[in-house]
Amino acid sequence: MEFQPYPFEKLNSLICGIQTSGERISLTIGEPQFNTPKNICEILRQKVEFLNKYPKTAGEGFLKDSMLNFLARRFNVALNPNELIPTFGTREVLFNFPQFYLFDKKNPILAHPNPFYQIYEGAAIASRAKSIYMNLTPQNSFKPSLTKEQMQDCDLVILNSPNNPTGATLSLEELKQWVEYALEYDFLLLNDECYSEIYSISKPTSILQACLEIGNERFKNVLALNSISKRSSAPGLRSGFIAGDSNILKPYLQYRTYVGCASPLPLQYAAAFAWSEDSHTESSRAQYAKNLQLAKEILGAKIPNLRVPNETFYVWLPVQNDLEWTKNLLMKENILVLPGSFLSRKNNKGENPGENFVRLALVYEESILKDALLRLQKWL
Repeated sequence: MEFQPYPFEKLNSLICGIQTSGERISLTIGEPQFNTPKNICEILRQKVEFLNKYPKTAGEGFLKDSMLNFLARRFNVALNPNELIPTFGTREVLFNFPQFYLFDKKNPILAHPNPFYQIYEGAAIASRAKSIYMNLTPQNSFKPSLTKEQMQDCDLVILNSPNNPTGATLSLEELKQWVEYALEYDFLLLNDECYSEIYSISKPTSILQACLEIGNERFKNVLALNSISKRSSAPGLRSGFIAGDSNILKPYLQYRTYVGCASPLPLQYAAAFAWSEDSHTESSRAQYAKNLQLAKEILGAKIPNLRVPNETFYVWLPVQNDLEWTKNLLMKENILVLPGSFLSRKNNKGENPGENFVRLALVYEESILKDALLRLQKWL
């Protein structure tokens, strides 16, 4: 298997040898810089004694119940217990699920957005699958699409709404259309919804809601992924789930007994509390909304039509020559961003939809971020 270097490895190579002074501000990684709420940490501390127990692959009942209740509260979706599997975050699922699902497919084909979270491509490589890159561009409002012929050929389609890195979010009507396509052309549709809880105006829709809207009550051919990492500023808890079509999840759970990715019990207790409680998410969500507004005001002063999303905490910033721009910004201002070309691949026309963009992760408190944005503004 030949994997591409991870974007951050490419970035380290790009900036190797650049000397800077003072404290660096890195806007590269989507890691919350706010403290994990104290009540979640306290639960973890109280339950540390359970490290002497092996965790179940399927997760403890109390954890699954907290996730089912979250889906009911947040999306008004009532799932049966066999329609959800707790997972060790979602990165491991995004990598191993395609290998499980595509194993028996002859000449498998996997479609995913471009630019993308690199695990999508890595999963295709590990599955010996052909990748179809759904290009996200300003011309299509950063929304993915496939031709009829591509949908006829596809085995698995991965969506990511709200999207990393563009911040674009599919509407309920758009998600309903994708579900209808999955049923009509008989491919499996998986939506990565890990940014669903970071929003400033309207709440993003789940693909599971779209299923119910069109009468697909048992979520045939559809799965959703979600994670606690951004919602609770707790990526270290490694708590996520995969939910939807039970006919697919049943054999996948059996497969998972061999993978060895069960979550330690202390983490499950803390995660169950976090999934069950909503108030702790409000302060970080409000801060991300302020950060996006700051970006709109400061960067928009130089780019009047700058698109700043209402979901996620990313800005997909148009620049001239993303690689040189990234190096110059680091040398002059000691601010590090992620070049868009590292998050995407060339299409059949030799065009890379990430070129001439950089991704900004607005994950700091307001005072730090405002300083970074003002310094960044000078180089637009």
